[in-house]
Amino acid sequence: MVDIAFGPEPGPRPNLKDPREAYLEMVRRKRMYGGIIMVLFVAFMVSGWMLADQRNAGGFWEGLHQVLEFPSEVLSEAWAKLSNLPGIFIHHVPALIETLNIAAVATLIGALAAMALSLLATRGLARWPLLIPVFRRTMDALRAIPEIVIALVLIYVLGGGPVPAVIAIALHTGGALGKLFSEVAENADLKPVEGLASVGATWGQRMWLGVIPQVAPNWLSYALLRFEINVRASAILGFVGEGGIGHDLKLAMQWGQGRYDQVVAIFLLLFLAIVLIDRISDHFRHKLVKGH
Repeated sequence: MVDIAFGPEPGPRPNLKDPREAYLEMVRRKRMYGGIIMVLFVAFMVSGWMLADQRNAGGFWEGLHQVLEFPSEVLSEAWAKLSNLPGIFIHHVPALIETLNIAAVATLIGALAAMALSLLATRGLARWPLLIPVFRRTMDALRAIPEIVIALVLIYVLGGGPVPAVIAIALHTGGALGKLFSEVAENADLKPVEGLASVGATWGQRMWLGVIPQVAPNWLSYALLRFEINVRASAILGFVGEGGIGHDLKLAMQWGQGRYDQVVAIFLLLFLAIVLIDRISDHFRHKLVKGH
């Protein structure tokens, strides 16, 4: 019979009658396996780093001393024009509002899609159990494709603007939240669902009355967290022509010297907005999950 605890290879076994000896032998084996894994990990990291450095347009070590030159140039110009920052803040507030609107609408649409996908992909709750793998793979596909790839494709179809950004972020959000929502729904108590089924409730009624009241706090918490992520995503999509404050940041950086005060102002404005959203959503997530 194979000794599962100490491996199938032949050799002397520890005296299992002595618990201390058996424990020490298991610790030694775990340390040995951990050391082997660590050596392999370091070897792969070093080889990957060397390959990336060889394929890079310039050498990493040769250019390392220049890493702070561009940030210092930007900050020095912004410091010299410090008095202009309040006016630049006010000028770019409409673009920030557009970015927040893109993130909010995309989060709402993605969350609604995630609710449907998660319930259809959860064992014990699915309307069509045989199609559970189909809905799960759909969520996997939506999560696997980055928002910027979807946005670049939609630009050729719909042109630039906020609509492609909303669709791209909503699709990715549907896949990401669908996975999280499904994991929460799997832990829901099925007794209310069974009770509703016994009195002839439809599948939609069972989900609405028996499942959603249980999972709503966690679902809302995940949706608020995703909204923070989508604010960052909508700003990034501005670099590919999707509007919002990211587009203004791209234009300011393209102009180069003479516009670096705008670059710093936009960065600060976006940073402050994300911090404010993070604090507000963290407060509401805490209340939803903890109940106080």
